[in-house]
Formats: sequence, C-alpha cells, structure tokens
Amino acid sequence: MIETIALAFGLAMDATAMAAVRGLQGRSRELWLLPLLFGVFQAGMSAIGWAAGAWGGRYIERWDHWIAFVLLGGIGIKMLVDAWDSRGEEAEAPDATANGGLIVLLGLALATSIDAAAAGLTLPLLSVSPWFAIGLIGFITLACSTFGFVLGRTAGKWLGGAVTVVGGLILIGIGIRILVQHT
Repeated sequence: MIETIALAFGLAMDATAMAAVRGLQGRSRELWLLPLLFGVFQAGMSAIGWAAGAWGGRYIERWDHWIAFVLLGGIGIKMLVDAWDSRGEEAEAPDATANGGLIVLLGLALATSIDAAAAGLTLPLLSVSPWFAIGLIGFITLACSTFGFVLGRTAGKWLGGAVTVVGGLILIGIGIRILVQHT
C-alpha cells in the first residue's frame, strides 16, 4: 500500500507544479477544471499503461520523455512569447480562455500524464488491486493539483506580471528534466 501511495504522489508532482504555474496567472475558472483533467488523465494513462502490458511498454517508455518535452517546451515557449509581446501593455483580466483555453489545458494534462502510462505497467507488481491504484493515482493527482493551483494563485498576487515568464520557464524546465531523466 505504501508503494502505491508513493507512486501516486510521485506521478502527481509534475501536475502539481503545472497547476501552480497556471494558478500563478490567476485563472480562477481553472481551479476546478485543471485538477480534474490532471486527475482523470493520470488515472487514464495509468490504466492505458496497465492494459497495454508488455506489448506497449517498450514503445511508451521509448517515446514518453520526448512527447512530454515537446509539449511542455512548446507551451512554455508560447508563454514566453506572449509575455514578450505584452510588454508595456495594460494587463487584461485573465480567464480560462487565455493562452489557448481548453486545448492548452488538455495538452498540459497529456504532457504531465505520459509517464503515468509507463508507470501503469508496474501496477500488477503492487500489493493492491490495479484498479485501486489507478483510482488512488487520479485522486491524489486531483488533490495535489488543487493545492498547487491555490498556492500558485496566492503567490501570483504578489508576483504580478512576471508570472507568465516564470511559468514559461518552469514548463520548459519540467520538460527538460523529464527528457534528461529518461535519456
């Protein structure tokens, strides 16, 4: 059981950091949607990894880091470009449709959950039912992402306009970290 909880928290950390970045930008409408997407994607990708078994494992493992790197790096670069383009302009009230809306949120959920597919291959090795582990992964990701978002939103009030740059750099950093860890 402890291994299952540790796995769930380990998988939730990228999503939590990503939620904190989004929270920095003050997108209050994302408070319920983003953690929900992250939880569902983490659980879903874990289930896919579990179902794929030995056949899919070597393919997922071979490419997961590159996919995450490209998605996170691309979104991070877009945030940096947006920050550069908006220099000197009056900041508008952010909302859930800013920076691409639902498409961006789905991309973030996918990028942060790709490792969960590879981790899903290990679920039969745990001392609990794979279905319990999948549910726990989704729930812990949802809870941690909610906490990260609220924490990021609180910090965003103090940081002001620099949050887009900080957020973009964090996304690029997470993408690079994933790539380096897996190569």
